[in-house]
Amino acid sequence: MAKTDGKDLLEKIEKTEKPDKPKTLVEFIEAMKPQIQRALPKHMDAERIARIAITILKTTPKLQSCEPMSFIAALMQSAQLGLEPNTPLGEAYLIPYYSEKRKSLEVNFQIGYKGILELAMRTGQYKAIYAHEVYKNDLFNYEYGLEKVLRHKPNDEPEGEPIYYYAVYHLKNGGYDFTVWSRVKVEKHKNRFSKAKDSGPWVTDFNSMAKKTVLIDLLKYAPKSIEFARQIATDMTIKKDISQDMTEVPSQDIDFIDVETEEREIESDTGEIIEKNNLVTQGQLTK
Repeated sequence: MAKTDGKDLLEKIEKTEKPDKPKTLVEFIEAMKPQIQRALPKHMDAERIARIAITILKTTPKLQSCEPMSFIAALMQSAQLGLEPNTPLGEAYLIPYYSEKRKSLEVNFQIGYKGILELAMRTGQYKAIYAHEVYKNDLFNYEYGLEKVLRHKPNDEPEGEPIYYYAVYHLKNGGYDFTVWSRVKVEKHKNRFSKAKDSGPWVTDFNSMAKKTVLIDLLKYAPKSIEFARQIATDMTIKKDISQDMTEVPSQDIDFIDVETEEREIESDTGEIIEKNNLVTQGQLTK
């Protein structure tokens, strides 16, 4: 599979003596349109990608300061998966991170909850696949064992925050499974594994991220195609090359601090992250 080396491209562009050499991320994308077009699916074109990029940069300005190839690679992952990034659809996210190791802002690609559902349904294996939150005044019970049971009757007027999240799939061949996580378990997972626990979708759409977390846990052992497994593996990756198959491009080491929220800024000369305030908090729900 043809792959375009991002470092080589950057060096070629930087060495050019043309007066109009790229100075902004948008200009860099324009300069790379031929390489982008070669890596895109046939039904997409580089012009559309450029328009999507401009929209994303307007809605998430910090991305403009990111390393160019990491932005383009994340954009290409989204395009090849057919998921709209950084929109209310919640299918995918391009999130800026600061790499302590490389001393630069780089773009992390994340698949959203609805993106996972979309990719799953495209496989044709699933009759239904979904996740739900459970509130304390819902009627809810479940059992694991030889005869697994899951019953949930939501209350018309939910109280407080969710106390459980669960995910379910039904296969077209009749198979099914489910898993249940408590709110406490989700919080612990977020705090342990997420580099963006204090910003981005974990703050703006906690329930969707919680449902995504439970759904991915369920899919670990679900029947799935190799293609679907590779697609899911692109979640939470940072890449700097582009290819006709972005699932084959290795991810960079992740040693990032999230900088998406307005509560943080990066000092332009030193790269130091400065806390402006501490407005974002996460409440701990107890059962």
